[in-house]
Amino acid sequence: MASPRSGAAAGTSISVRGLGLSFDAQAVLSDIDLEVPGGTTLALLGPSGCGKSTLLKLLAGLQQPGAGSIRFGDQLVADAQTCVAPERRGLGMVFQDYALWPHMTVAGNVSFPLEMGGVAKSEREHRVAAALARVGLGHVSKRRISALSGGQQQRVALARAIVAEPRILLFDEPLSNLDRDLRVSLCREIGDLLAQLGTTAVYVTHDRDEAETLAHQVVTMQQGRVVRAMQRSGNQYNETL
Repeated sequence: MASPRSGAAAGTSISVRGLGLSFDAQAVLSDIDLEVPGGTTLALLGPSGCGKSTLLKLLAGLQQPGAGSIRFGDQLVADAQTCVAPERRGLGMVFQDYALWPHMTVAGNVSFPLEMGGVAKSEREHRVAAALARVGLGHVSKRRISALSGGQQQRVALARAIVAEPRILLFDEPLSNLDRDLRVSLCREIGDLLAQLGTTAVYVTHDRDEAETLAHQVVTMQQGRVVRAMQRSGNQYNETL
């Protein structure tokens, strides 16, 4: 189990108040309230269709809420009238399907967000090397994505998410395409990396073991609502809702 990041620099807090979203008069999310202290990890747990991935999209700026608000630190990033663009939210994202470019090298994939941000070549090379070293892939930087295993590809996606030093990391079931043993080992690696970085993270999963390995808070969702919330204290979780 990853330990709380007591020694790491505090990340950006997340505050969600009264969040709601409906499609064609059908409520998808209702009255979501969450507080994620800076530098901690929140796991959103629940079955397919419970609303956890929709909530992640609202945090990412890929959809706009119909009610309520989202704040990153003191910044209002979303409400019914406001929606700060994803690229202006300071996010890193890791997806279930990796979302890598197979024609590029490992280093090219990781470097891409820095290129889009106008970072100078020498600085890009330094930061890409550091990100790949963090995920244990410094030795494959020149390989094509197609030459990597599934676990290695997910590590590339993780390196790309952290290379721009985001204030918040979002994970959308990143390990669900991997076999059980690899999921367990990568889950521990992600937890260790988050502990080192001190970055605030929200992690969507349907696997309770993953959630409890990684997170300081575990929130269970059903039918668009939070039905249970657990807070880690030492090596145990205490129910807060």
